[in-house]
This record gives sequence, structure tokens and C-alpha cells, in this order.
Amino acid sequence: MSAVNGALHGLKVIDLSRVLAGPWATQILADFGAQVIKIEKPGEGDDTRGWGPPFLRNPDGKPGDAAYFLSCNRGKWSVAIDMASPEGQKLIRALAAKSDIVIENFKVGGLKKYGLDYESLKPVNPRMIYCSLTGFGQNGPYAQRAGYDFMIQGMGGIMSITGQPDGTPGAEPMKVGVAFADIFTGLYATIGILGALHHRERSGEGQYIDVALLDSQVGVLANQALNYLVGGKAPTRLGNAHPNIVPYQTFATKDGYIIMAVATDRQFREYCAILGLAPLADDERFKLNRGRVENRETLIPLLVGPMKARTTAEWVVAFEKAAIPCGPINTIDQVFANEQVLARGLQIGLTRDDGVQVPGVANPILFSATPIAYDKPPPRMGDGTEKILAEVLGMSPADVDALRRNGSVG
Repeated sequence: MSAVNGALHGLKVIDLSRVLAGPWATQILADFGAQVIKIEKPGEGDDTRGWGPPFLRNPDGKPGDAAYFLSCNRGKWSVAIDMASPEGQKLIRALAAKSDIVIENFKVGGLKKYGLDYESLKPVNPRMIYCSLTGFGQNGPYAQRAGYDFMIQGMGGIMSITGQPDGTPGAEPMKVGVAFADIFTGLYATIGILGALHHRERSGEGQYIDVALLDSQVGVLANQALNYLVGGKAPTRLGNAHPNIVPYQTFATKDGYIIMAVATDRQFREYCAILGLAPLADDERFKLNRGRVENRETLIPLLVGPMKARTTAEWVVAFEKAAIPCGPINTIDQVFANEQVLARGLQIGLTRDDGVQVPGVANPILFSATPIAYDKPPPRMGDGTEKILAEVLGMSPADVDALRRNGSVG
């Protein structure tokens, strides 16, 4: 929400996006203090309002919005406008003319027929920053295809390096447990918008931003992309092992599993001593990380048995004393009960004006001068229609009622 002391206070955002990538970006902008106006189709709204269970319970006990919607729409105002109607298009153009940022995730060219594409809106607001999120970008042979996170994870390579190695139980390409491509696309869109705002501050001009799910997915292949581009060999699935560091993986313990992140040669020496395997640290095959990577299949079986001698908690205490990075594998309920997560205030609670309590996850960015104010829960459908049309466009209740009667607004 547009908190007075927010880093982006005073900026207005028109959010024409839905589902996750676009809403994730605009939620961040709202957290930072921008006023985000989410345009939704009357009577339907964002698809994710219905993507449950679980659903929030309304005061009457009936199911409300899905948890999925609640995860990415905090701090926004919902304005119900029928984009397909001429009056609805006129309203959105008028709002865009008074806004700093427009973000949308329609198929390429999808908003042109409504006169709401960048080229149509630029003349009425040259300072506007307009960001389009699509599956494959605005050009190229796939530009007209629809793109969804799951398929993009497959096409963008992340599934080929996620999951158990071939020849082991359960071996198959595996998607990440959250909508990985969508989330990173939303983050890249936010970064692009912030860059464009800085450019506008210096030049006075807005610009168009093209962000694609596939591009974002390829962009975050990071070291694995360069492993291929430099080495010439496509990385494969290694389960929970690291392609460039050994031992850097999960190990079974006496009562579960532990993650070991032994990233330096010093840590490896300490690790071996704690396991009672000190001579391994002086073995020429394992002394340096390069050798441990090359001799992974010889080294790891030597570690598996000793790691089963103690419980996960016992190992964590022992390794932390030696400053060797390690940790348990927490379930989601354990995450939110974790003392560090509690200390950092990562679980938040918001109250709607009807008294319904809405849980949430805090933005992980902590500002010293412009702290985030969590003062508006995810919007109920159309909760800002009258407010926004009055404040931004100067419309009276009678004007809004007339539009509601002809179906242009909800």
C-alpha cells in the first residue's frame, strides 16, 4: 500500500496482470509504498481467487479467496472494470494517463484491440513505464505462444538438472516446488521497472520493458549455464549434490537427513576430523575441491556410513562448533516455527475491514529509512472501485453508479 514513508510513495501503478508473475512484481511495488490499482473483470476477477483449496473463510463462513491469490496481491486496490467495453477502456486509459507504471501479462498484441497497448497509451503519458510479461517475449518464433511456469521450467532447462540422477530410484526430470519461473520473472520485472524509474528521473522519459518467462528461466541457470558454455558438456541431474562443490549435498543421519555445505578445503579438513576420517583430508584425491569433484563417486560412499552414526540435531551442534555450514530439512510448518524465522518477523497478519484475519509472508527486504508498512490486506473483489475512480478521476458516486448499471464497472 502507498505508505507515506515508503520508498516508492507517490507512485501510481496500473496492474493489468493476473495469476503470479505480474502480481508478484506489483505486490513488491505495493510493499515499497506505491499505490497499486489492480484492474479485474467484474464478476470474475483474477483467476487465482478460485485456485484452491485452501480458501480464506468469509464472515458468513463461506469460502472466500484462495490462498494462492492472497500470496501475491497484498497492498493493492481492486477496481472492477470491463476492459471489453468502450467505457471500460476509456476508464483504464484515463487511469493510465495519471499513472507512473503499467504492467500487463496478456498474450503478445492482446491489448492492442482495446487501445491499451504501449503504443496507444504512450502519447497520453510519455513518462509512463510500461512493462509486458509474456511466456516468450515480444519477438521470435514462439512469441505468439502462451507460456506457463511448468512448461517454461521444462523448456528453460531447470528440470533437466533437478531430480535424482538417471539409474537411481525415482529418477526423472523434476520441477521446482514453487512456480520458479513465474517468481523470477516477477523479480526481473520489478528490477527493470526500478531501473526505468531511475532513467526517467534523469531524462524525464518513460519506456517500454519486455520481460519473458523463458528468458528469466534461462537467466537464472547461472553457474549451470556457464558450466555448459565453458565446458561444452550439458549438466545433468545430481539429486541434491552440487555440480562444482563436494561434499555439498544431503546425507542420511540416525533419525533423518542433514544438508552439508562443505565449500572450502579448510571446512573439509574439519569435517573429516569430526567424522573420524582425518586421513581423507590428506588424500591427494580429496585434498582440494577440484579433486573431490573429480572423485565424487569414490569419496561420497566413504562418508555415508559415518554420517548415520548421530542424529541430525547432534550433527548440527558438532558442525556448527567447527563453523561448517549445515542444516536440517524443514517442513513448511517447521519453517514458520523456526526461531530465526520468528525473530525476523517473516509471518505477518493483516485484518480486513470485515474483521477477517489474513495471514501472509513478509517481504524479505528490510529498509532502515523507509520500512514496509503492511497496512492493506489483499483486496476483496472491487474493494477500490468507487475510491479509486473518485480520487484519481474525480468521479462522483452517481457517475460510478451509472457505469455500474451499464456493466462497465462492477
